[in-house]
Amino acid sequence: MQQPHVVIVGGGIAGLAAAFFLRDEAVRVTVLEGSPRLGGKLSVSEIAGVAVDEGAEALLVTRPEGIALIAEAGLSDQRTVPGTTSSAIWTLGALRPLPRRQFMGVPSDMAELARSGVLSAEGVARARQDVDLPSTPRDGDMPVAGYIAARLGGEVVDRLVDPLLGGVYAGRSAQLSFDATLPALAAASRQHRSLAAAARSLLPPPEQAPAGTRAGGSVFTTLTAGLGMLPAYLAKASGAEVRTAAIARELARARSGWRLTVGSAAAPEHIDADAVILAIPARPAGRLLAIVTLAYPRPAFPGSGLAALGWSGYLVPAVDGRAVKAVTFSTVKWPHLADATAEPLEIVRCSVGRVGEEALLQRADEDLAALAAAELAEATGVRGGPAAFRVTRWGGALPQYTVGHLDRVARIRAAVAAQPGLAVCGAAYDGVGIPACIATARIAASQVMAFLAARPPAG
Repeated sequence: MQQPHVVIVGGGIAGLAAAFFLRDEAVRVTVLEGSPRLGGKLSVSEIAGVAVDEGAEALLVTRPEGIALIAEAGLSDQRTVPGTTSSAIWTLGALRPLPRRQFMGVPSDMAELARSGVLSAEGVARARQDVDLPSTPRDGDMPVAGYIAARLGGEVVDRLVDPLLGGVYAGRSAQLSFDATLPALAAASRQHRSLAAAARSLLPPPEQAPAGTRAGGSVFTTLTAGLGMLPAYLAKASGAEVRTAAIARELARARSGWRLTVGSAAAPEHIDADAVILAIPARPAGRLLAIVTLAYPRPAFPGSGLAALGWSGYLVPAVDGRAVKAVTFSTVKWPHLADATAEPLEIVRCSVGRVGEEALLQRADEDLAALAAAELAEATGVRGGPAAFRVTRWGGALPQYTVGHLDRVARIRAAVAAQPGLAVCGAAYDGVGIPACIATARIAASQVMAFLAARPPAG
């Protein structure tokens, strides 16, 4: 008998992880990727002779799926952890420490919040009212900003929550779903009248682990060659037939499964499958994100280089009117990158692109790099221009978990479950991080295998 054929549409981390999970099953697997390359938002290339991620550069170890996949793939010896994860906020004219006792920007220690200088005196006074306010009514899902501002005031949203959420979801807290984007905090807030107390309940005791770490180490990890090398490795290890520039234009039920139409309307190709996994992005969000990577000679920075600042980077609130929304000091956060340079270099990643700023990202690469370099100089005092730069543009950015997201996902899953041999996975559903995508991929692979095992024998 012929092996059942599973087709995976989408060659990002979710689709390739699903193919990898099917590697030991008695099935033939084909991966169709519409773009010319694999990996989706994972990509790595060289700048100033150093391999640096263009997209996602780290994954959380607090969700086990990412490090489990790395271990399963035999890459654990290539894992590394950050040198530091302490971050700053560039606001009110200075780099200021991100409060350590906070959960995604929601402060738990008002005295520490006041000392940080991130908020005005009026903003701190408003945040302190949280402990005395009556319970905030909540009937179903609501925007992140709506609930947090009601408890802690608008400044906490503008100068802390928005910058942190913008770095994860590339969206604004006024539209994002509280239940979908901050599920742990949303659940804790139902147990505590004070939102600061809810945030505190989710943090380890201060003596147990400093900000950015967990007991036993950092909450982040990466691969020394860059996370962008993971897709190619998974594709090879999966044993699947992997095709790029293969756009799947139609999916239809067939007599014994599914039929996919691939390629142009003038020369369509039909592929029959017993089961299909859709690992494609959500509907394009119509916005862009750009990562501007800059390389500087280390002496261009005051003191002994970026390490002297004591931070791994900084965030920028939208209310401060800057083009760059987040900066990572890559050679500080990941010391192995500094060790890989022939000359003492500092590598910096600048994230550009907020909702409503699409016109900014239409500028030429040279203009975007110059703009990022100018803002970096203002924030850090770096002298002179970069020795090298790279601009990476990401169309469609990330899926936006707007209010009602969880209900929409439930309806999608119910509709998919009614279609035998069909499964979905990826960032559109249960989380945009790499571990969340991998988790959906493992579930999808299990679903199609359960379907194939339960089918009556052919003939």
